[in-house]
Amino acid sequence: MKLYTRHHLQHAAIIGFAIGAALAAIVVVSLQKETPAMAADPAAVDRADGFDGDSDARIIPAATKASPAVPYTQDEQQNISVYEKCNEAVVNITTQVMGVNWFLEPIVQDGGSGSGSIIDKRGYVVTNVHVIDNASKISISLADGSTYEGTIVGQDVESDIAVLKFDPPANVALKTIDFGDSEKLKVGQKVIAIGNPFALERTMTTGIISGLGRPIQESKNVIIRNMIQTDAAINPGNSGGPLLDTAGKMVGINTMIMSSSGSSAGVGFAVPVSTARRVINDLLQFGKVNRGIISITPVQMTGAIAQYAGVGISTGILVSAVKKGSGADKGGIRGGTKAVQYGSRWNPTTIYLGGDIITAIDTVAVRTYADYTSALESKRPGDTVSVTVYRDGKTQKLTVTLDGADNAASTI
Repeated sequence: MKLYTRHHLQHAAIIGFAIGAALAAIVVVSLQKETPAMAADPAAVDRADGFDGDSDARIIPAATKASPAVPYTQDEQQNISVYEKCNEAVVNITTQVMGVNWFLEPIVQDGGSGSGSIIDKRGYVVTNVHVIDNASKISISLADGSTYEGTIVGQDVESDIAVLKFDPPANVALKTIDFGDSEKLKVGQKVIAIGNPFALERTMTTGIISGLGRPIQESKNVIIRNMIQTDAAINPGNSGGPLLDTAGKMVGINTMIMSSSGSSAGVGFAVPVSTARRVINDLLQFGKVNRGIISITPVQMTGAIAQYAGVGISTGILVSAVKKGSGADKGGIRGGTKAVQYGSRWNPTTIYLGGDIITAIDTVAVRTYADYTSALESKRPGDTVSVTVYRDGKTQKLTVTLDGADNAASTI
């Protein structure tokens, strides 16, 4: 064990005291540099500790100013802007239809439901024909919860577009949706859908344009061409609602989905606004679409007709008859001459064999009646079309001037 004398202990204590004093001086200098205001005002030292210099009363520090909220992303702000601009112009459409009970008595039943867009402050709404199909009563509900009875201004099955009208009170200022330009759309462009899927009013979904110019068969006799394909979620109840661009303008009318389950599978279709604009104008002006027609009695070709007539083609439109003096007559289209009974034994129809068989109109191949009507959907009376016909085992092209609907013949 090492031994220390009294002299050694005194010497060590003096050295330790000197070192401690030096360290204390360094700390004081450092504090003076960091808090000059406190050094100038002795009371500030107390206040810095939370006490008032005069009364030693505790001072509660001011609340720290909240940091600003995280801003929306550009994409989020775009979505919010479009929704706020357009959602009040989207309506919920419900219908009632006539049915029969067990005693075969007529009764009113709930029909379908869908969406629509207010396009005029006077109460005009655009939707799909299938939304109001067979309706005996139409109800139009607005964003504020008010409901009005709607009437049909006009409807066009070939494009599945209908225009409705309701009468808002004079003091109600309706929000409307403007038409955009569907001719300038690009695949990959962002689009927004607003509608009422499953009765969830004014639901918004977003997506992109997945394809353009799609010909979609909506029913047995209706093919709608140039449809817009989108992956924006569209479900039952969205039909008739708007498909919008990022400026909040309507570029399409949501019409149908392709799904095995009946719910959105990311493949939805909308009628382009270029078609809708033309159809709506006619419906507002005439109550119907002033569409160009070929004045013939058309018959859908089948294998049975082809075999009986002895022709080598079983698709296309057989020309049973041509209206005399019409554009079809002047263009050289020939009707049939051999009368036969066609149809069921209890409800036969007379058709005429031996006439031309239409296989194309302009660049559209015509295999079915749906092809035939869709090829003429965008045509006007007075337009000329190239009609390809099968005659005497050969095909040839004829130039035909289209007539107005007043010259329409019956369809078989």
